[in-house]
Amino acid sequence: MAAELDFSPPEIPEPTLMENILRYGLFFGAIFQLICILAILLPIPKTHKMDAESFETKSSEVVKKPKAGTASVNKKPKKETKKKR
Repeated sequence: MAAELDFSPPEIPEPTLMENILRYGLFFGAIFQLICILAILLPIPKTHKMDAESFETKSSEVVKKPKAGTASVNKKPKKETKKKR
């Protein structure tokens, strides 16, 4: 009975080039996804100095111009009626 049992490891074929590319591509994709998730969960804090300077430049650049449409709000629109002939 002991002679009938074969305890040798099974023969596993060597992976092909395409299987290796797929295997390592999946590993890199998983690592990239983990990095993206960690970037969302652990954001890098910005310095106040940069935020204050960018805020000052944005507020000085943005100048609101009065629109011409707001001046005509007080006036009533003229009714357009067809002339009777």
